[in-house]
Amino acid sequence: MFGDKVKLKVTPDEINVLVYALNELRNQLIEEGKYTDAVDDLLLRLCDC
Repeated sequence: MFGDKVKLKVTPDEINVLVYALNELRNQLIEEGKYTDAVDDLLLRLCDC
């Protein structure tokens, strides 16, 4: 279904930007009454870095 996995090398500052953007997207999805499962999964993966 998906292609090969890709690993990104990001700095701590870039991780902060990603977390902020994903959190904003999550809040928007919550306001619209949509599922946030995919965004939640990405946020958890970023927190493990």
